[in-house]
Amino acid sequence: MTKPRNAFYAQSGGVTAVINASACGVIETARLYQDKIGRIYAGRNGILGALTEDLIDVGQETAGDIAALRHTPGGAFGSCRYKLKGLEQSRAEYERLIEVFKAHDIGYFFYNGGGDSADTCLKVSQLSASMAYPIQAIHVPKTIDNDLPITDCCPGFASAAKYIAASTREASLDVASMSKASTQIFVLEVMGRHAGWIAAAGGLASDEHCELPIVILFPEITFDQGKFLARVDAMVKQYGFCSVVVSEGVKNAEGQFLADQGVKDAFGHAKLGGAAPVVAGMIGDALGYRYHWAVADYLQRAARHLASATDVEQAYALGRAAVELAVAGHNAVMPTIVRRSEQPYRWEVGVAALERVANVEKKMPPEFITTDGYGITAECRAYLLPLIAGEDYPPYSNGLPQYVRLKNVAVPKRLKQEFNIG
Repeated sequence: MTKPRNAFYAQSGGVTAVINASACGVIETARLYQDKIGRIYAGRNGILGALTEDLIDVGQETAGDIAALRHTPGGAFGSCRYKLKGLEQSRAEYERLIEVFKAHDIGYFFYNGGGDSADTCLKVSQLSASMAYPIQAIHVPKTIDNDLPITDCCPGFASAAKYIAASTREASLDVASMSKASTQIFVLEVMGRHAGWIAAAGGLASDEHCELPIVILFPEITFDQGKFLARVDAMVKQYGFCSVVVSEGVKNAEGQFLADQGVKDAFGHAKLGGAAPVVAGMIGDALGYRYHWAVADYLQRAARHLASATDVEQAYALGRAAVELAVAGHNAVMPTIVRRSEQPYRWEVGVAALERVANVEKKMPPEFITTDGYGITAECRAYLLPLIAGEDYPPYSNGLPQYVRLKNVAVPKRLKQEFNIG
């Protein structure tokens, strides 16, 4: 009988309200396959933990604490924004990963992240094969941007969408109350570098039961200042107020981000943040309306108290499916969500080869955006509503949600050579 090999799990990129639910799914399921999976390790601060051989012994955590991950936001083991480039450019780093995996008899690699993580996962699988050290690399999808291909939606997105939809509705009712003698405009900036899925969620705030004037700025639509100001002005004249939901990734006709700070993050992407004050200032200067603006920032991805029940269920299910795929012999794949029906909403777990996922970005389809470019269509609403459905509240104590903090006990190092992160 083949000796069980150890498993390594890591979290990557910006965390979400439900990434720990996926971690819970991976760990609880791996513990069921003791005939195939030995010890379970996690990378402290994501892939950096593997590169520096800073591994966490998940076996030191109680079943109760692992179960509590399902309702705990953030990244329980720490995450990072560290991009491994191509095999030729970063070969030393990939070889270091294999070296660490070999030292700890790791045969399963579960990488929980977005598009860059899918690419890393694929390359680890390819290199391990060429180095004659087999590793089954499974990508566990996660991103609030909802921009991974193949899968119907990405764990983490629906909870962020629910938060933005609820916040847009609540803030709109607030500004409506104050519009006669005070503020007429509220601008909310949301995440979404190239895909407007989160911004689209702001459109859910208005429906037949609660009609609200909302203008959405999508990164898929080139920003036209004159047209935008005319739209806002018309809304205020009709309703007395207006809310604007702006994606951080909105660009002007010259292809420049409205929110570009002139610096880049660790993945080489333009560091964004500041579209809301830019847009609000335009409105104030051109139209004279009084305004307030806010940046949802970490709040939209950390709000576990308002998580979507659908999102929590799917995040856990894909973590579980990742392990089941691995023990069944799959490699270089990602479990996906397949929508089977709209009404009633039904979904199931599918699987996609990482060659079809890595470096592919899914944007909002044109049919989801209204012809004027400032709202969502009925088709988009039908897509979004099942995803934000249901509440999955964490336990509360003394009026506050109770979340778990793991012990995160370090695994003794076996390699003498230290690895310096470039």
